[in-house]
Amino acid sequence: MEKEKIGGSFLIEETNFNNIFIVEEFDDTAKQMLEATREFTEKEIYPNIRELENHNYDLVESIMKKAGAMGLLGLNIPEEYGGFGMGFNLSMLICGEMSCHSGSVATAYGAHTGIGTYPILYYGSEEVKKHFLPKIASGEWISCYNLTEPNAGSDANAGQTIAVLDTDKKNYNITGQKIWISNAGFSEVFILFARIQDDKNITGFVLEKSKSNGITLGEEEKKLGLNSSSTRQVFYEKTKIPVHQLLGERNGGFKIAMNALNVGRIKLCAATTAAAEQVLNISIDYAAQRKQFKNAIINYGAIKEKLAHMATKIYCSNAALYRAGHDIENKITELQKKGTNKTEAKLNALLSYAIECAIMKVHGSEVIKFVSDEAVQIHGGMGYSADTLIEPAYRDARISRIYEGTNEINRMLIVEMMLKKAVKKELNIFKKMKEVQKELPLIFAGIHKNIPGSKLKTLKQAVCNLKKLSLLILGIAVSKYKAKLVKEQELLMRVADLLIETYISESALLKTEKLIEKNGINQCQIQIKMTQNYIQNAISIANHSAKEVIMSTTKGLKNKFLVSIATKMTKPLMCDMKEIRRSIAEKLQEDGKYNFSI
Repeated sequence: MEKEKIGGSFLIEETNFNNIFIVEEFDDTAKQMLEATREFTEKEIYPNIRELENHNYDLVESIMKKAGAMGLLGLNIPEEYGGFGMGFNLSMLICGEMSCHSGSVATAYGAHTGIGTYPILYYGSEEVKKHFLPKIASGEWISCYNLTEPNAGSDANAGQTIAVLDTDKKNYNITGQKIWISNAGFSEVFILFARIQDDKNITGFVLEKSKSNGITLGEEEKKLGLNSSSTRQVFYEKTKIPVHQLLGERNGGFKIAMNALNVGRIKLCAATTAAAEQVLNISIDYAAQRKQFKNAIINYGAIKEKLAHMATKIYCSNAALYRAGHDIENKITELQKKGTNKTEAKLNALLSYAIECAIMKVHGSEVIKFVSDEAVQIHGGMGYSADTLIEPAYRDARISRIYEGTNEINRMLIVEMMLKKAVKKELNIFKKMKEVQKELPLIFAGIHKNIPGSKLKTLKQAVCNLKKLSLLILGIAVSKYKAKLVKEQELLMRVADLLIETYISESALLKTEKLIEKNGINQCQIQIKMTQNYIQNAISIANHSAKEVIMSTTKGLKNKFLVSIATKMTKPLMCDMKEIRRSIAEKLQEDGKYNFSI
């Protein structure tokens, strides 16, 4: 029986590869669902990519309606409310397929099925759920999420939209302005947040546009990308909302907003990873056809290196994504067995793994950043042309580092949430920090604790060192700044980089171990090489991040000692990385595509 876990435990506990889920383990039912979705996207989205660059908002609305008719908008909505009630990982798989071709569709789909659904599902009364969710699931009603205001972006609780209770106490009157509202142009359901009187926190509400007055939409925003994603300002002027359409409790809107973002963050990774795979496949095809100096450019080492790095990041992000999703699913099951109702179980499971959700948001968005940028470079001048599919992909990718909380905010949250769990003794991090500190003389002397026998012993040692280094550096920062550490944002981001690279590296290694167990080591040589490639880069990032923190927190002999420790703990893998990357690229060339998913 798998040991009970909570989010963030990856830093202090060992994980057996048998206890993770990999995308290759989806059953036939899931594969059939994926194939049906793929047929839909290849019919309704892919042929219309050009048109989706022409600000055709009606087309996006039409695609969403058709997706609803197929049941693709209600995957996470329970059957009693008109949905399918599917597992978390399966919903991410389908989210990826729906999102891989067009950023405009990806945004509409994500906004509707994520932050446009979960506040109602988790915090709506039974009456509200029965009224709204079936139509959201079918696509009859499209939903939008109204949180951001001109003076309230990352500081969501600073919103100035107000809610005043009528004298008859039957309705709230909402007055205020919301900006950057995805799907606003064709939505019927508006989830919004406003402050009642002088409450400390905002409160959540939901309304039907057609039954409301005092709502005015601004013009469609002119944006860098997402050309057919409807993005408007929404103005409320004494807009009436029945009191029973308040979500959760009064003064509880900030909690609702933050919890909804947990879902949005991990599903954004599902979308960006799938999009990155699509961009890579386009790049492989182009590189195989484009000839320079009478040779296809895919045969040149510089291009091989780019393709190898692109594939590596996708493979590792995918590994971590479904590991995290599986942990969330397990937590839901665990909580239900303890008597928690299904809705509360889902909410609390996502809260438990908020650290991993933030990690995946940051990593996934930076994977699509890297892959789309390298794709433009592989295409050369053609990559800069609007006549290619790479140009819109590059522009659309940019927003992913801003969505669902900027990557800077998420990096800081990762560390802050980890420390909160330590302080609350939910995670025994401080004990582990002390254990690492006691081990420093041995590390300084070049003596490491032996890792149990493994086919991937060197890689396991590297991941083990990343964990220890993360704990050491976090401990140093806490010791120096204590409660004031939250104000040292630069250091928080460096510590976050350590935690992110540790989680992704371990996830990739676990996936590769599981594939070896399943298929044999001879069949997994490329997966091993992608894991090596990723961990080598992770070690480099860890070295840089650790030393920056050390240089900012220590002086003299202690500084020199800790720099030496960081150097010893981030020794590069003794591998021929050139040949490793060439092998990865040659496999991509042989297959004509990225062939490490389903």
